[in-house]
Amino acid sequence: MQPTDYELLVGMLAGDEEAFTALYRRRQGPVYRFALQMTGNVVIAEDVTQEVFMALLSKTAKYDPARGSLASFLYGVARNLVLRRIEKTAEIEDYAGPEDILDDLTRRETVENVRRAVLSLPPVYREAVVLCDINDTSYEEAARVLDCPIGTVRSRLNRGRSMLAQKLAVRSSV
Repeated sequence: MQPTDYELLVGMLAGDEEAFTALYRRRQGPVYRFALQMTGNVVIAEDVTQEVFMALLSKTAKYDPARGSLASFLYGVARNLVLRRIEKTAEIEDYAGPEDILDDLTRRETVENVRRAVLSLPPVYREAVVLCDINDTSYEEAARVLDCPIGTVRSRLNRGRSMLAQKLAVRSSV
């Protein structure tokens, strides 16, 4: 039986390097994907991921298991770091990373259009779409990460999806 995130955290805080490594391997991918999908920039996503785990090492007293899962806590830290990066930048387009090289031109264009459309959403809608639709986070988990009621998550997700559909419809007709 695998240890829980909390058991790994306790071990990590006690100086167990294997516990930290196991926790990092378990949670690094989702945190990285969230940051990448929120910013569109590999370098920023890597930085945010590293900062999340550094915060976990230095600010563990802020994690309260009664308030939610460790995964929610990590997403919350990542969210705050990403939003600070976005606030520091005048144009979100500066976050656009190099296009992925794909064999199929049509697929590449579609992926790029969706990525740009997601990046163009206002951050409150973008984070709901990225968490729920792209990272398959539950509404409850997203509500904890975003520190808002589940109804607000649903509303933001609905509005974000609607805005995304409009943006993609406009791009496909061009």
